[in-house]
Amino acid sequence: MSDKRILVAMSGGVDSSVTAALLKEEGHQVIGATMKTFCYQETPAHSRTCCGLDGIMDARNVAERLDIPHYVFDVEEEFTRDVIDDFVEEYGRGRTPNPCVRCNSRTKFGDLLRRGRALGCDGIATGHYVRSGPGPRGNASLFRGLDREKDQAYFLWGLAPELLPMLHFPLGGLTKDQVRERARALELVTADKPESQEICFVPTGDYRDLLKKRMKPRHPALEPGQIVDLHGTQVGEHDGYAGFTVGQRKGLGGGFSEPQYVIEIRPDRREVVVGPREALESTALAVNDLNWLHGSPNPGTGVQIQIRHRAAPAPAVVGTTEDGVLTLELARPERAVTPGQSCAVFDGDRLLGGGRILHALRPHPASP
Repeated sequence: MSDKRILVAMSGGVDSSVTAALLKEEGHQVIGATMKTFCYQETPAHSRTCCGLDGIMDARNVAERLDIPHYVFDVEEEFTRDVIDDFVEEYGRGRTPNPCVRCNSRTKFGDLLRRGRALGCDGIATGHYVRSGPGPRGNASLFRGLDREKDQAYFLWGLAPELLPMLHFPLGGLTKDQVRERARALELVTADKPESQEICFVPTGDYRDLLKKRMKPRHPALEPGQIVDLHGTQVGEHDGYAGFTVGQRKGLGGGFSEPQYVIEIRPDRREVVVGPREALESTALAVNDLNWLHGSPNPGTGVQIQIRHRAAPAPAVVGTTEDGVLTLELARPERAVTPGQSCAVFDGDRLLGGGRILHALRPHPASP
């Protein structure tokens, strides 16, 4: 359907730039919007972030090139509350958060919808490599992007189901190379702009800098503690468990007979538990903060899960849900199931929903 009025989230990158261009070519009335999520002026790296001053200016340049309106929305308060505060709290609990998922679920899409409605828009769009379309029952659904190297469906499991009919993802059927080619043909300033790899609100590239600023003085997560093996024997020391994540190998010191990995973080004892690679294997996992796009799947249903970005889909069976916690039984052991990270659930390419990993169940559990 053409001639819709669509609000496009424009970060100042090539993906969102081409998204706006494609929708305009299809005959839609396009409005560009850049979300100011965080104040970067106190850091010399602020201009390099995707939502920093350079990003805002690049988005505005593209909007002028495409002859579309462009707005800057200040969502710093909401973003700080829903994303940054959660990020800090999760590391304080010895978990590893996924702020991009949290932003999509709690801030970005909801705010775009609210502001889009105020502007009389019929839909909202982003530059995610995801496909939208009818599901088995004809209802609006999300599917993996055709370019598996860029597929971003993993980041969208937390969206409100009522949003789905309003979403547009023009890049879902394209590759990154095709997107850049289109941007060059349109002579967009973002055509060859490098992708942003850092967390947008950590412009220094080291998330511990943010934790030191936002955690209370002498927070346990930043205090020294012991590195212990699976039997509880001390094998080293650390400068703060917030600097570690499950599956990590670097920063554990030497002197081991075989490579060691972080198996578990125990914030109550300020301990980082290490062990051999096989101790990372999990046969099941527990997931909370659940969100289903089309209703929760029944126990015994076969699904595919993705436990980190770019991870291969893993076959699993839906278990029971009790007190808001879902158990997923894995068809084969998976390594480094990390508390705090996202677990997206799929039926083939179709995104069903997901949740946050609460903990893993392992064939080689760490000692209590």
